[in-house]
Amino acid sequence: MRFKEWGAFWLLGAIWGSSFLWIKIAVSEIGPVTLVAFRLLFGLAGLLVVLRLQRKRLPLGRTQLPAYLLMGLLQAMLPISLISWGETHIDSGLAAILNGTVPLFAIVIAHYWLTDEKMTAMRVLGLVMGFAGVVVLVSDDLRPGVLSGSLLGQLAVLVASASYATAATFSRRYLRNQPPVVQGTMVLLTGDAIAWLGVLSFESPVQPPALPITWIAIVWLGLLGSCVAYLLYFYLINVWGPTRTSVVSYVFPIIGLLLGIVFLDERPDWRLFVGTALIVAGILVLNVLGGRRLRNQRIPGHARPA
Repeated sequence: MRFKEWGAFWLLGAIWGSSFLWIKIAVSEIGPVTLVAFRLLFGLAGLLVVLRLQRKRLPLGRTQLPAYLLMGLLQAMLPISLISWGETHIDSGLAAILNGTVPLFAIVIAHYWLTDEKMTAMRVLGLVMGFAGVVVLVSDDLRPGVLSGSLLGQLAVLVASASYATAATFSRRYLRNQPPVVQGTMVLLTGDAIAWLGVLSFESPVQPPALPITWIAIVWLGLLGSCVAYLLYFYLINVWGPTRTSVVSYVFPIIGLLLGIVFLDERPDWRLFVGTALIVAGILVLNVLGGRRLRNQRIPGHARPA
């Protein structure tokens, strides 16, 4: 695998891993659906600039628009809203473990939906190693009271994980030949339209943030967590596929712990080293050994619904 692909993977992990901190800041003042609507709006503005610079056109035909409406719901509005809401009811450590189920959902869905993403023993081993690393990393936060916390909050994050996995597989099958900037722009365009309908339905009247730190969080989440991240994400979906790309969720707890060490003066312990080692080993097993046979395969022709 090329250095460019690995660079995109780790940069995406760093961006999305640090997003949980900004989500926590933003939802302390505004509702989760309002946060998603503003976040996607800033992300869309950034991607429209990139789209203009690259001189790409948006696919607004009757055959592709329904697919992007589904992607806007499954990849953007629904999972981000559920995770934002879920984090108001459960501990972030538990949320990290539940979010780590994205690759587990993805490998099952992709196995039955795609021809070049079949389940293998090596791939399953890599996923299990990575998930074990996530559990080790956040094990210090998992007290009995946390594990028995809000069932709805836990279900929200699990549904979000399944939604992400479904969207990644759908994109790989039907939208693979679209440039990442086109895919990202269309997903944010349709997702933001759905999000504003959600705001009017569940959090009306619309209340823009009043605190500067909330606006900083929204702009950061929009321009980096959505604009830049979606360019990286759809690039990886195109070249790696949904299963291998989805293991980026294993990187999130590592970033969270490192941010705590740097900004909150937290002291690293054995969990950081053992958990990180398991995650990195799992990613390497999945992406290098598990993907060796499939990495050069390409689906011929233009992708479209069967």
